[in-house]
Amino acid sequence: MVSSTTCPPVGVIGAGRVGAVLGAALVDAGHHVCMVAGESPASRTRIETLLPGVPVGKPTAGARAAALLLLTVPDDTLDNVVRMLTASGAIHAGQYVVHTSGRHGIAVLKPAVDVGARAIALHPAMTFTGTDLDLARLAGCIFGATALAAERPVAEGLVADFRGRIAWIAETDRNLYHAALAHGANHLVTLVNQSMDMLRAAAPGTDPAEILRPLLSAALDNALTYGDVALTGPIVRGDVETVRKHVQHIAASAPQSLDAYLALARSTTGRAVGAGRLEPRRAAAILRVVADLVGEHSSP
Repeated sequence: MVSSTTCPPVGVIGAGRVGAVLGAALVDAGHHVCMVAGESPASRTRIETLLPGVPVGKPTAGARAAALLLLTVPDDTLDNVVRMLTASGAIHAGQYVVHTSGRHGIAVLKPAVDVGARAIALHPAMTFTGTDLDLARLAGCIFGATALAAERPVAEGLVADFRGRIAWIAETDRNLYHAALAHGANHLVTLVNQSMDMLRAAAPGTDPAEILRPLLSAALDNALTYGDVALTGPIVRGDVETVRKHVQHIAASAPQSLDAYLALARSTTGRAVGAGRLEPRRAAAILRVVADLVGEHSSP
């Protein structure tokens, strides 16, 4: 088992927001990070800040020197990176190759496995700033892991060193797992920023974050605790005319947010009915209004 007690050399390929932070967390846990690869100015700054003293080198050099190779590269480049490192001989038998992609499982590491490496997919369900602020956030963070039985103890040991918790994801479910996280986190950022845009127009001179922070914090906590029972607002109350007025004013003042509002109004209506919070006849009335307004405000 690879752990902080044996301190095998770790190579980090990719010093983006995730790689630099995870590399620093491994150093804190007692691992020996022997080399990190990162070429952009932002990557070099993160290395200097989070991994001071760690040698910087080419990916092939880092891979050759490592007993455990951490690949923290973008999803769409991971396959090519694995193939390139394997073809060059940098990935070798007995080596643990761990990637942090959300959507990929261990199939993407097949070229490495074919030469005798051992594959682990280990994705932190967290958003990263690429600064030391992220180190504290790793405590309790869930890592979505995929590995064969023989590699599971190593994955569990790494997650323990990150002070996180592990959730096992089947190879065939990686895309759904990642879509859930992207939908919840990335789209939440878009939604919140759209709300702030509207508030800047409706309440000039007031910080929209001050208005939204207590409301959204409570809504998030309630949703995570109670599910659809936490729904509040005009849709769950069946206030058709309020929804109509919302759409009219969004169309006039924040048209860039209209499509998202209409799509989420439809989805919220369905969930409210499914949770028994909204009568079907009231839901039908809301959906008719939304459909009419979609047609009214659609592009020619």
